[in-house]
Formats: sequence, structure tokens, C-alpha cells
Amino acid sequence: MGSLLSYFFALFLIGGGYYLGSIKVINQGNQAIVERFGKYKKTLQPGLRQVWLVTERIAVEETTREQVLDTEPKQAITKDNISVEVDAVVFWRINNLYKAYYDVEDVKEAITNLVLTTLRSEIGRMDLDETYSSRSEINENLSVYIKEAADSWGVEVIRVEVQGIKPPRTVLESLEQERAAESKKKAAIYEAEGERESAIAQAEGTVKSLEMISKALLEKPNSQDVLKYLIATRYVEANEKLGESSNSKIVFMDPKALTEAMTDLMETPELPIKRDGGNGSN
Repeated sequence: MGSLLSYFFALFLIGGGYYLGSIKVINQGNQAIVERFGKYKKTLQPGLRQVWLVTERIAVEETTREQVLDTEPKQAITKDNISVEVDAVVFWRINNLYKAYYDVEDVKEAITNLVLTTLRSEIGRMDLDETYSSRSEINENLSVYIKEAADSWGVEVIRVEVQGIKPPRTVLESLEQERAAESKKKAAIYEAEGERESAIAQAEGTVKSLEMISKALLEKPNSQDVLKYLIATRYVEANEKLGESSNSKIVFMDPKALTEAMTDLMETPELPIKRDGGNGSN
């Protein structure tokens, strides 16, 4: 009798240990796949779950939270045949662990290759300048194409962001020189336009002055004031040109001699001008 009790007690201990050993804890945010004799049996949700020893095993336990996959930089060729180094970051999560485990060998590697292949294709449709200005469009196209392909793997691609598009150093230097030349070209154009507008304004001013002089001559053909105005204008213009010269000059002039010279220039045979101290006779 005692040996029988001992036998049942031993069986109880073995059965209790087997049962306790079959209890598994699945953490919150995770899922697990159970296989029985190598064949899919069930998917375990978070909490205390039972997995029978010997006959069953947990094939994989994976998180269903959002994950970040950072791809390594790879070479791509733009439409204008420039080699650039590109990389991207993918935000994704598993929706169906069964598909993610059984329908693809390595889901992370598959997503990485899909992202790089699609990114190379997008870069190949654009010139180098377009790749910088169309980054939002590239991100959107990547998300659309990758979501469609990744859905069959039980994966949800939340978004894809292009991290960098880096051309070779020689190309960067050429672009900098091109931008500098373009800036100089624009500055030269603006300067030429300013000079043209200034010349037009000066010409318009000259025309107006000539119109005023012609009008005055028509009204007073013998007017000494018009002649004085012309001489004074030429005198001022000559002084301005003298001052604009790059060589420094110092001119000493006798004011009395200058006045007499101006007076001699303005004298006419019909209307001689009286000088100080003269009697005004011929």
C-alpha cells in the first residue's frame, strides 16, 4: 500500500512539474508562434499561455510594436548619370506574425532590399537637382510601393524617409563653382541693366534740355542768356569729368582771369559787353 501511494505521489510530482513547465509568459507587445511536431499550431497572445513540453515548442516570439529599420548607404545612378550615395529609414511593425515568419525567410532583410531597390528606381527617374527638391515626392512613392509589397508579408510599413542623397565630392565642388558663376552672371546682368537705365535717363534729360534751349532760341533768337547757359553747362560738365579722373589733380586758377575769359567767350559783334574801366566805345 505504501509503495502504491509513493508511486502515485511520484506521478503527481511529475505531472505537476510537466504542467508547470508548459506554462509560458508572453510579454505585452509580443506575439509567439507555437509549432506541434514541426507544424504550425497557434499564435500566442500576451499573458500566461500553455505550451506542452515535448510535443510543442515556441518557434518564434516577436514584437508587434513599431520598429525602426535604418538601411546602409548604397550607390544609385541619377537620370543625368551621376552616382550618388543614398540611404533611408523605415518605420514598420508586424501585423500578422504567421505571414512574417512563414511567407518570407528574413522579413527585415526583405524590407531593406525592397526599400533600396525602390529608392534606386526613384533616383534613376530624376536629375540630380530634382532629387533635392523632390524628396517629399520620393518619400511618398516609396511608402506606396513598399506598403503594397510588404502587406503580403504581414508587415505594415508606416512611413519611409530618405535620410541622405550624397553625390561625390568632385560633383559638389562643380556645383558650388556653377552656383558662384551663376551669381556673378546675375550680378553682371543687374549692373548692365542699371547702366542702361542710367544712360536712358541721361539721354532723356539731354533731350529735354535741348528742347528747352530750342524753345528759348525760337522765342529769343538773340538772347545772351541762352548762350550763357550753354557755356556754363559745358563748364560744369568739364569740371565733373576732371573730377572723375582716376589721377589726382590740383588746378590753380585766377578768378579774375577766368571771369574775363568767360566774358570774352560770351561777347558778340552785335552786342559787345562793357568791361569795368572801359568807355564802352568801339
